[in-house]
Amino acid sequence: MSQLIERHSRKAARILDSARELVLDHGVHKVTVSEIARAAGVGKGTVYLYWPAKEDLILGLFARELLAFMDEITTCVSADPATVLPHRLAPLLVRTGLKFPLARRVQSGDADLLRLLTQQAGDRELFARTTPSALCEAGMPIHHRHGLIRHDRPLPELTYAVHAVLTGFGAALSDPATAALGVDPDQVLADTVARLLEPAVAPGDQAVAAAAEEVLVFLRQIRKGMLDLIERSQTLQQ
Repeated sequence: MSQLIERHSRKAARILDSARELVLDHGVHKVTVSEIARAAGVGKGTVYLYWPAKEDLILGLFARELLAFMDEITTCVSADPATVLPHRLAPLLVRTGLKFPLARRVQSGDADLLRLLTQQAGDRELFARTTPSALCEAGMPIHHRHGLIRHDRPLPELTYAVHAVLTGFGAALSDPATAALGVDPDQVLADTVARLLEPAVAPGDQAVAAAAEEVLVFLRQIRKGMLDLIERSQTLQQ
């Protein structure tokens, strides 16, 4: 059976949807299994049929969001390797990240959710690899090796700068009230990242393809870890 039990059970899918809404509205600490079950229209025992505890359900829910994020980026890069060029990748990362509200809740400092995600050493290491700063630290050396970013500035400085830019644009785009009339934020972000990172001479197709393949290997490694975590979090694994 697929690790994603919601593909085989409508009840499991409703439980996950209800848990997501309740956690977003009230936070991890205040939400109970009874409330999740009631919102999903199932008995409390049905929740425990799929997850041994509320913490396992929330852990699996968060892993699913990150899995969906990785899958969307992977699909785009697989379809067009040039997506890894910094000026194209940056808007994709920010826009895709905004689709997943649990991840944004972690970034905003939800202490209860952060505590849950870091209880187990293996989970803590896996989630640490998916933070925006970690993704920058993993991706920038790949871009650097293949000439997709400039070499006239120290790599740690460029990594910090692009992380700051992505964080700032992510915060601005998450609040529609801050949008400036007549401005295309994605284009502004693309131009900013191009000026900040990209070399004067564009890399060749072979270099772009090689960088894309390395990025895909990294994303697939994260994906496998997320699927393993999802499977461990569930009661029904067969």
